[in-house]
Amino acid sequence: MHSLGLKGDNFTFPFVLKSCAVLLCIRLGKIIHGQSLRIGVESDFYVGASLIDMYVKCGILSDAQHLFDTLSVRDVAAWNALIAGYMKEGDISAAEDLFGRMPNKNIVSWTAMISGYNQNGFADHALNSFDEMLRENSEVKPNWVTIMSILPACGHSAALERGRKIHNYARSIGLDSNSSVQTALVSMYAKCGSLIDSRLCFDRINPREKNLVTFNTMITAYASHGYVSDAILIFQDMIQTGVQPDSITFTALLSGFSHSGQVDMGLKYFNSMTQIYSVEPKVEHYACVIDLLSRNGKLMEALGFINRMPMEAGPSIWGALLAASRNHRNLEIAELAAQKLFVLEPENSGNYVLLSNMYAEVGMWDEVNNLRAALKCQGVKKSLGCSWIEIHGKSHLFHGGDKSHPQTDEINMFLEAVEEKIKAAGYVPDTRFVLHDVSEEEKESNLVTHSEKLAIAFGLLNTSYGTILRVTKNLRICGDCHSATKFISKVFGREIIVRDLNRFHHFRDGFCSCGDYW
Repeated sequence: MHSLGLKGDNFTFPFVLKSCAVLLCIRLGKIIHGQSLRIGVESDFYVGASLIDMYVKCGILSDAQHLFDTLSVRDVAAWNALIAGYMKEGDISAAEDLFGRMPNKNIVSWTAMISGYNQNGFADHALNSFDEMLRENSEVKPNWVTIMSILPACGHSAALERGRKIHNYARSIGLDSNSSVQTALVSMYAKCGSLIDSRLCFDRINPREKNLVTFNTMITAYASHGYVSDAILIFQDMIQTGVQPDSITFTALLSGFSHSGQVDMGLKYFNSMTQIYSVEPKVEHYACVIDLLSRNGKLMEALGFINRMPMEAGPSIWGALLAASRNHRNLEIAELAAQKLFVLEPENSGNYVLLSNMYAEVGMWDEVNNLRAALKCQGVKKSLGCSWIEIHGKSHLFHGGDKSHPQTDEINMFLEAVEEKIKAAGYVPDTRFVLHDVSEEEKESNLVTHSEKLAIAFGLLNTSYGTILRVTKNLRICGDCHSATKFISKVFGREIIVRDLNRFHHFRDGFCSCGDYW
């Protein structure tokens, strides 16, 4: 059209700019911008919004902001595009400022904020925005994209009751039949610890609408809960329906094999990636294999595998080796892995703490003090463990030794009684997990007030018999708490689901779904 001497107008430019944005072709986008200036359509509602969207998607936020500031009249699309851009860059305050100044907000505006909060790890803000949207203007109704954007916030926070309410709301406005919403529900329920609901949502999706994302979501759900045989069945169904796996599929499967100790099956599926499915292994797949081997005690084999990798080993690789070295009490390999990690991620306190704990276990207190001094010198702060549980739609957060909760006295008294009952059933406190140079009695006292035990005690006190307790912990559950929770599930006749940093643990009748292999 341009070669024929025909000029574009305010209808032509938005389509061309949208193509530039999709292709991330900033050079052509700037040429088109120049043409719009010469023709005089830059200030048009649609052209201006399209230019801002193009600059945002091409990652040039400063030009998008400058153009936004020069527009005399701003269409709601221009506001939305810039808000999405700031959220993508992680500049939440700038996005909030724009959103607060918007004269008219539509569903895209609200969805951009909700999605942005989620992407930046502010699940509570996303949930609050969703509630505010429904309160502020009844004319603004969520669409399927909004529902898809808010459900991950429930999953991140393990807010099962909130998730159920949003599911019911989506059903009431006819959105729960959307396959993308159903896939988001599969993920949400799985992350909230309700694998039954997750599978029900998966089964409700029309078989013809199940795509790679749908299958990957269900495979990941089963693998993270320790049900790797079910994950394999979903994988086989996926292959039979003609959907080919990708790197995410194999990350989920290999992680499941790692956490269940199935070395041969894990290696078989790892080798099938290139030999059968033409999927090139990435660093995360190698990390899963290292984790698989080292968890199984094959530390030297894992080290050899690292040396044969076609890429440099990153933090995930050495981190897996360090964690397994702790489990198998191999201080020599732990020191090797830790030294690599101190260089690769010096700000990660967990690596210092893990090696320090190993030194403490064998009474090497000088080395413990040296590591603590190194942490302090580099300004690295230890990640504090915390656990939370949702009761009657409200989340309750606990830290180790927490005394801030209104029911603290009641919880501590109850925990003493719990301790006596499970000891009578055979529980023996494992004081190796209190790594201070103090007496055994003091160590046992410290174990009682670990955050996950506080959360479980609170749950037992505030729910009726038969209610499943769902606890989330930000770190890996310690061995003593794992052992204690098995006894609690048996003595009190409760199913307890604990989601830690790595996986889900389903405790029932004195046993855990992980088979004590995690």
